Amino acid sequence: MYNHQLETFLQVADAGSFSKAGEAMFISPTAVMKQINLLESALDVRLFDRTPRGLTLTNAGKSYYQDAKYMIQYAKDAQVRAKNAMQGNSSMIRLGSSLMTPCQFLMQLWPQIHELQPQLKFEIVNFENTPENAREILKNLGQNIDVVAGIFDETMLTLRGCTARELLRVPICVAVSIYHPLARKKRLTVQDLYGQKLMLMKRNWSKYTDQLRDDLWEHHPEIEIVDFSFYNLEAFNQCEHNNVLLMAVPQWDQVHPLLKILPVEWEHQIPFGLLYSHTPSQTVLDFVDATVKAFASTNPE
Repeated sequence: MYNHQLETFLQVADAGSFSKAGEAMFISPTAVMKQINLLESALDVRLFDRTPRGLTLTNAGKSYYQDAKYMIQYAKDAQVRAKNAMQGNSSMIRLGSSLMTPCQFLMQLWPQIHELQPQLKFEIVNFENTPENAREILKNLGQNIDVVAGIFDETMLTLRGCTARELLRVPICVAVSIYHPLARKKRLTVQDLYGQKLMLMKRNWSKYTDQLRDDLWEHHPEIEIVDFSFYNLEAFNQCEHNNVLLMAVPQWDQVHPLLKILPVEWEHQIPFGLLYSHTPSQTVLDFVDATVKAFASTNPE
């Protein structure tokens, strides 16, 4: 079991005060303060700046906030794994799902997958898109999450320590605000992007993005490239708030309700498929093979 001081810490960070956190947890502000003091003492770091206006996270606190969420979720998943092991439930596939790695298409394929492998069961494990989760979850596939569906390339697989089975190449598109003039179009030409700012992931994130970047720099300097470091909701909000364009793929069409994802008349694509451990269980291999067959049967070339 995890230390319940972690949940108290998260509650205080979200509430911004000991009293509000105490109300939400049905304990006294003094009890909340005592737990935070004990946690800070154990960690030997100051997690909060205490001011007359309330509490704010220190830099250490901001770092610990993301890790605490991961630790709590990991502990809960460990409990589920233990119960599954006790019940002999070795046919359970845990599908990771987040904004950038939605599993809806796997749910659509599930009837065909179940027909091929009727013993398989699935469990959806939600996680946040943070750099910490991107690193830890993919590196530890097979522990609390078995399979994640998303875009990838060889560099990312090597960096994250996992493997993948490609299902298809998806077109690289752009996301635009529904209020942007380009949103009236159903399909964009490269020339439509002239005079616009296009948000691209920083170099060396993906060779496919780098190929797009080099193509634009060499042949379409009229498009201003804006680097960013990580795909999360903040990047989509920035696209909408600043009325700029964002590189996207069709699978992200439900990420932000005020953005529209449009195809572009270029040849740039990126692999999309299933990511899993270098040393998968037989259950995972059965699931991956069944998914590939199910996808092929519903998407004939």
